[in-house]
Amino acid sequence: MDWIVLIAAGVMEAVWATALAASHGFRRPVPAAVFVVGLALSMWGLAHAMLTIPVGTAYAVWVGIGAVLTVVVAIVRGDERLTVARALLLAGLVGSVVGLKVVS
Repeated sequence: MDWIVLIAAGVMEAVWATALAASHGFRRPVPAAVFVVGLALSMWGLAHAMLTIPVGTAYAVWVGIGAVLTVVVAIVRGDERLTVARALLLAGLVGSVVGLKVVS
């Protein structure tokens, strides 16, 4: 169950990061509100998962999920380009996150 919470917290990291960019320096209230809620949920989930998952593993998985999803959202929205190098590096990041889960 804690792994599910950790994965959800990583998804919420992508939500708050994307909302932060969309808030344009907190000048747009709806994305700013989404940022605050997403950040709170993400931190709560990370803290909850760290009760049973080692800190280093939990943090790496949380960051990895958030980073990959944030880039994927940016690519889908057309804000960033997907290059071969970027795709390989993202795949390596996903592989690392899966590897941490396997060895934990």
